[in-house]
Amino acid sequence: MSLNRVVVTGMGAVSPYGMGADILYSSLKKGASAIRQVPDLETVKGLRCHIAGVVPDLDEKQIPRKFRRSMSRMSVYSTLAAMEALEMADVREEQRRSEQTGVIIGTTVSSPQTLQDFFSDYLQDFSVERVKSSLFFKIMGHSCAANVAQSLGITGRILAPSAACATGVQAIGLAFEAIALGRQDIVLCGGAEELHPLTVAIFDIINAASTQFNTVPDSSPRPFDERRDGIVCSEGCGILVLESLDSALSRGASILAEIVGFASNTDTSNISTPDSARIEQCMRMALASAGVGSDEVDYVNAHATATTLGDSAECRAIEHIFGADIPVSSFKGHFGHSLAASGSLEMIGMLNMLQEEVCLPTLNLNIPSEDCAMVRHVQTLESCAVKTALKNNFALGGVNTSLVVRKYV
Repeated sequence: MSLNRVVVTGMGAVSPYGMGADILYSSLKKGASAIRQVPDLETVKGLRCHIAGVVPDLDEKQIPRKFRRSMSRMSVYSTLAAMEALEMADVREEQRRSEQTGVIIGTTVSSPQTLQDFFSDYLQDFSVERVKSSLFFKIMGHSCAANVAQSLGITGRILAPSAACATGVQAIGLAFEAIALGRQDIVLCGGAEELHPLTVAIFDIINAASTQFNTVPDSSPRPFDERRDGIVCSEGCGILVLESLDSALSRGASILAEIVGFASNTDTSNISTPDSARIEQCMRMALASAGVGSDEVDYVNAHATATTLGDSAECRAIEHIFGADIPVSSFKGHFGHSLAASGSLEMIGMLNMLQEEVCLPTLNLNIPSEDCAMVRHVQTLESCAVKTALKNNFALGGVNTSLVVRKYV
């Protein structure tokens, strides 16, 4: 059977820079850091990382109260980002209510703040008498996807992948496959995350969090750098509108890019330590899915969380496939690691890059470490006519994901 071509027609973002895909990209292009000291982290006993990327106050009242009542913070982020993406794509109400328009939005876990609030209350006297009826809708695993669908009147399929740091790209990949196979015409897809001390603590406990830059937060994280010391967590949501090329052309929609390949595989060698060979295989599978040779790829947007083992493994895999000359950069130095949201937020930055024909550098990469020096790191803003790009995201638990994106002409 012939597969549908899949294009991107809309983008929406809530990030530590604020509300909007434009704000996200302009901040990336300026080289602005969104990382700051977070007083709430300093009060947690034993926590060594006190910096993060925090979403500033937003106008939640854009969402009617009857829908906000069932939303956690990450569901609010998702809905605001989805509203922006739909507006950019100019998807009308009758199209939203088609069975052929769906939502695929994932998270790492359900809302940690909502769970904390519940257990802080419940454990006082083991009573559920004070529990509000909206609680479950805030903490269910598909809360973001369901709340977006409910508030925006989307009646197609709902999926909610949960694969930690690979979630956003998995969601985009699942949307790509659903549209390519004709199961849906339009899909809102991406990932969402809300910051909580427990999230930071998880990486701190496994010695993967940045701890040496608490007094100079804009100096961390440092992907690929010889002084990198780990992850800096952040939050937000990135949403893309994917649709079949036929649907986009019939609507007269503006086309931002084309998704041409996706792959995901699993590394079973270790639940927390990445295997370069499995990362390499995932990228090769994505290229095969796209029907693209390694010599046709002009840029790699790396996962690169600023961990010692992760950055090195990814660089080795990239060099094995593409050689030493392909431009490589990561956006985590700019706004940290937003976990489930990272793939979709970073995709928004990369798609803007393709349109402007530039390559954005890795912020805080001053001197590449010896174990990452085998690829060409982008360290300053470059003119870069990227026609085809590859996007990586990987996750604890051995989840690897790669997307291949092409400039639409």
